[in-house]
Amino acid sequence: MIPARAEELGRLIGQTEEYKALKRARDKLRETPELGQRLRRLEEMARGLESAAARGEDAPAVEVSAYDGLLGEIQGDPAYQGMIAAQSNFDKLMLRVNEHILNGIQKGAASPIITLS
Repeated sequence: MIPARAEELGRLIGQTEEYKALKRARDKLRETPELGQRLRRLEEMARGLESAAARGEDAPAVEVSAYDGLLGEIQGDPAYQGMIAAQSNFDKLMLRVNEHILNGIQKGAASPIITLS
């Protein structure tokens, strides 16, 4: 029963405007290969900066500046902004869904009647 209900919930979530907007934003990101390249470069730079910090070293100012510059470029990209907005809205939806699930769990735990169908 629970797997079937969970699958139904997933199907319903997949039909929400929030999920559809997130899917469109992801597709738009995939259609922007130069943004993908910049994101991968940013990840590489972040790993390098984190590695230096883990060794107790200060990252060279030029590397920090390059990271900040690239981050600013990425954050200014409309496709990236759309993705962030869509992800935020979807996260809010999932938060509400989880709150409803928690309420259901609490009601179920308080109920003396056991129903398995």
